[in-house]
Amino acid sequence: MTEEILATGRRKTAVSSVRLRRGTGKIDINGKEFEQYFPLEIQRRSVLAPFEAVGGHKKYDLIIRVKGGGIEGQAIATRLSLARALTEEDINLRQDFKTHGFLTRDSRKKERKKYGHAGARKRFQFSKR
Repeated sequence: MTEEILATGRRKTAVSSVRLRRGTGKIDINGKEFEQYFPLEIQRRSVLAPFEAVGGHKKYDLIIRVKGGGIEGQAIATRLSLARALTEEDINLRQDFKTHGFLTRDSRKKERKKYGHAGARKRFQFSKR
């Protein structure tokens, strides 16, 4: 493995960048601790799911930078970037990650509001008279 691996993941408007280094399992997200940044257990499990598939995160230190979106979108973006970083380190993990869906970018975004309408698809109320 090289000194560190850099990978990016996205979801809606959230962008996550992960630096993967050999270490003791320390996770730093935007200068905060992992448990402090992602308070819910389900979010933490979602982020660390690629590690659970390969067997533990105590071998690596993670420096994560996230921007935009909500906390849930940031968690999924971080999961994608982490899976990409682990795949870059060991190409044999790629097929396993693909079957779990960790390497799939969820491309759904909010549809823009159209002029003359109340929302993206919603119309103003029709009045016959």
